[in-house]
Amino acid sequence: MQRHVPPVVVLAPDSFKGALTAVAACDAIAHGLRRAFEAVDVRACPMADGGEGTLDALLTQGGERRTLEVRGAGGTPRSAHFAWFARRASPEVVVESAEVIGITDPAAMAVPVTERSSRGLGELMATLLDAGVRTFLVGLGGTSTNDGGAGLLSALGVGLFDAAGLTLPPTPSGLQRLARVDTTALDPRLAESTLTILSDVTNPLCGERGATAVFGPQKGVPARDIPELDARLARFAGLLEAALGRSSATNPGAGAAGGLGFALQLLGGHVRSGADVVADWVGLDAALDGADWAITGEGQSDAQTLQGKAPSVVARRARAAGVPTTLLSGAVDGAALPELDQVFAGCFGLPAGPLSLADSMAQTSRLLSERAQQIALLWRAARG
Repeated sequence: MQRHVPPVVVLAPDSFKGALTAVAACDAIAHGLRRAFEAVDVRACPMADGGEGTLDALLTQGGERRTLEVRGAGGTPRSAHFAWFARRASPEVVVESAEVIGITDPAAMAVPVTERSSRGLGELMATLLDAGVRTFLVGLGGTSTNDGGAGLLSALGVGLFDAAGLTLPPTPSGLQRLARVDTTALDPRLAESTLTILSDVTNPLCGERGATAVFGPQKGVPARDIPELDARLARFAGLLEAALGRSSATNPGAGAAGGLGFALQLLGGHVRSGADVVADWVGLDAALDGADWAITGEGQSDAQTLQGKAPSVVARRARAAGVPTTLLSGAVDGAALPELDQVFAGCFGLPAGPLSLADSMAQTSRLLSERAQQIALLWRAARG
């Protein structure tokens, strides 16, 4: 009698934003697979790309979720979560910028973008420095600020002054009158710290591909104000770079998170693909070793999925291991299928029939499980 070996399937989806965490997405897909196979070896590797869901993904490998109260982008108090890992002699901390200055914070979004600040993120880092942290992984993505990191730097000791020597608020509005920066009080502990910036954004700080021009409109920057706000960031960057004797405004990723990428690189931070860092952390390569199939996904897939997003990183690593990867997302842009089909062994969206967006999001777990089951049945039939 022929003995069938259970298939080994790696599940490595990103979160389905607003509907399911990556961990919950793994559970839903696994449920569908187990309805299709009599036996299946499921290896769950929940993914993220440095934005929303990064903490959840990394905390599957241990660590502790902690909370600090800091200022949100609009200035009101906000409880921000971060992950604390004691894997080495000194603690490592993972911070999602969106936890502090997220675009989903209604209190912050009620404040004009010119008055929002990244100061709360700097306050969080300063408090963690006080606690002995010298290793930071900072995820950029989903932020509401466009201050070039002025708030972050201000909280870490950088002074901003107008021509009369008066202190300015670290906001895009405050930068309008900026004449001088003082970096002499910049926290010296940063020089002995390791800053890893998790981002898939390659934009510079300023210009046509810069933070304000590309990402400003979704944060509330009117088209007519883009040139002026961009000029303020350019002047701010020039003064800072001259004061510190280093540059980062034109570096890839400087325009991430409204210019936080610029500020963190100026402090010595190094940009890494958020999805690659998460993949290493959750042991994706080890899970793919000897696997038969991989399934990844996200809330919505389009041409940008191939620009360093978690599903594309999963597919690249799976291909290196000789494992086919199927994309199973909340929605798939049909116009992008010719490109997606070059990377994935099948691209599938939810739901199977007409359903409103609200209902789809409310039923994502069930829909994901059902679609996974149907895809698995097809894969099983083809496998023989």
